[in-house]
Amino acid sequence: QTDPGERRHGLVGDPLAAPTGTGILDGDTVSCIMAHWPSRRGGEKRSQPKRFLAAQLGRHITDSLLAINASARIIYMGDLNDDPVDASVRRIFGATNDRTLATPAKFFDPMYDLYQKGIGSLAWSDSWNLFDQMLLSPALANGTNGGLRYYGTRVFNEEYLRQQDGNFKGYPFRIYVGDNFTGGYSDHFPVFVIMVKEAPQP
Repeated sequence: QTDPGERRHGLVGDPLAAPTGTGILDGDTVSCIMAHWPSRRGGEKRSQPKRFLAAQLGRHITDSLLAINASARIIYMGDLNDDPVDASVRRIFGATNDRTLATPAKFFDPMYDLYQKGIGSLAWSDSWNLFDQMLLSPALANGTNGGLRYYGTRVFNEEYLRQQDGNFKGYPFRIYVGDNFTGGYSDHFPVFVIMVKEAPQP
C-alpha cells in the first residue's frame, strides 16, 4: 500500500506509467524501465487484473525495444506488487528463473530463487514478499559480444534498515507509521543486481 507520506507529498502517479531511459553503462547501451504496478488494495485476486494490464504494458514496451534491436540490454524493474511466482510476472509479462532459457519473449527473473528461499523485500502479517524485482533481457542475462552480463542479485537488508524492536522487529524500518514520521528509510528493502564484463585484452 502507498505510504501516507508519499500521498501527502504528491509522489504517487499513474500506476500504469513506466518511465524508460536509455544510456551508456561501462560502454554498453542499457535501457531501464521503471514500473510501479497497482497495489493489492481490495484483495490480491480482486486487484489482479490491474497488474495484468501493467504487465501487458511492460511487455509492449520491451517488445518495442527488442523490435529495434533484438540484442537490446534491458532491465525492467520496480515494485510490481506481485511475487516472482505470480502469473502477472511469469505468464503475462513473461519471465523465467532459468537464465539459459531467457528469450526475447521470456525475460530472466533473478529474484525467483531468492523468493523460494524465503528472502523478501517487504513483510506483511509476518509473511515476506519479494515485490521489488529486476527482470533482464537475454542479452543481459547471458551476455553478448563480451558485454555486460548478469552475475548475481541481492536484497539489501542490512541491520540498520530493519525495525529494531516491537511487534515488527526485523521488518523494514518505515518512514511513516500511519501519519507518524519515524525517521526510518522505507517499508521495502532495496534490491540490486550485479553485472560483470570481460576485461579488455591488453
